[in-house]
Amino acid sequence: MSPATSASARTRMPFGALLVLSMIGFTAITTELLPSGLLPQISAGLNVSEPVAGYLTAGYAAVIVATVIPAAMLLSRVPRHTLLVALVLTFAISNALVGLVSDFGAALAARLVGGIAHGLLWTTMAPFVARIVPAHKVGKAMAIVFSGNSLGLAIGAPLGTALGGLIGWRASFLLLAGTSVVLAALAMWLLPAVRRIPDAPRPSLRKAATQPGVMSVAIAWPLMLMAHFALFTFIAPFLREAGLPDYSITLSLTVLGVSGLVGIWIAGVTVDMRPRRSLLITTAVVAVVFLLLPLGGVTVPGALVLMAVWGAAFGAIGIYNQSAILRAGKEYREAANGLTVLTIQLGITIGALYGAAALTTAGPLLVPVAAALPVAVALVIVVTGRKHAYPPGPKEAGYLAAEQKTALEHTPDAPGADVVAADAADGPAADVSARA
Repeated sequence: MSPATSASARTRMPFGALLVLSMIGFTAITTELLPSGLLPQISAGLNVSEPVAGYLTAGYAAVIVATVIPAAMLLSRVPRHTLLVALVLTFAISNALVGLVSDFGAALAARLVGGIAHGLLWTTMAPFVARIVPAHKVGKAMAIVFSGNSLGLAIGAPLGTALGGLIGWRASFLLLAGTSVVLAALAMWLLPAVRRIPDAPRPSLRKAATQPGVMSVAIAWPLMLMAHFALFTFIAPFLREAGLPDYSITLSLTVLGVSGLVGIWIAGVTVDMRPRRSLLITTAVVAVVFLLLPLGGVTVPGALVLMAVWGAAFGAIGIYNQSAILRAGKEYREAANGLTVLTIQLGITIGALYGAAALTTAGPLLVPVAAALPVAVALVIVVTGRKHAYPPGPKEAGYLAAEQKTALEHTPDAPGADVVAADAADGPAADVSARA
């Protein structure tokens, strides 16, 4: 590789690779949520009740929690490019089997395999993105990649459900399988190969958890997701109790998804320069929206405006936290990212249970108020995490002091002195191998 080519590789954004990763995320989210919209057809096709068919979704989430950390440790030495392609092919196999088998047990087993791949995908993708783009563009790259998640929530699952009604639930899963095969081929072609740093530390959950700031992010981020899913899961009962028509349910979910894309774009513009201030604002905005919903969400226009603000803020929050955990994890960022995948799944699961408890004890109109409580706790963690978890960015007050402190902590005489060198070696110029 010539010096000119090397310099170009350091500065250009691999948009083709980022778009493929975004579509992989879209397919993963659609795969996870698709059974929820097709439960009646699936239960009839597999001769089980709808609650039993629901295990295809619940089991998928449960296996992520149970396997994400050990699977990530077991496969830590597999090249990231190879692993990502293999995971997409695993989605293809899982969805194809669900679409073909006639026995519920076999369908559940296929879903569990897909769940293992799902957890590994999220532990692998963000660190991979951080290694193939210039350091000062990581936030923008994350915004591009994780827009696939919002698209999956906004149109992936609803589109799959609609297709299920038109062509059958089995054909929907087979279509997803075919899409995954195409994406695997594109990933083999467009994703740059990265090589491990020879002396890079083996991923360690214990060491990642002891990095200053990691546990703060691993708690605050799931609390935000817990609050989101506490209300998101029971948005229909809330809107009905508010006296709004049934069409407002579908409209609200669409507004949430589309505005989430807007929030991701906003995060992409701000995350590299003003991450702390931006996260403080968006977290506070979500808490305020939740508190206002019982009052301002009783008309369709009022509900949609609040939903749009909620969706935009929540879309941005994910990017800010993803950036925060990669920074806090330092040389153990892959393990730190895996830890947040685990706590996020727990947060989503607990969020649904928390929302159900609020629904039965306080009533549908007060579910948003209950959801505001964990957001408030997360906001406190963000406020107090200025030093390590959520430090200021280059265009925020205190940035230079924080950077100088970090540099002092990583002097040759200090523990973890190799972090700066490892991070420098872990950049795109060091990682992106020449393709044959």
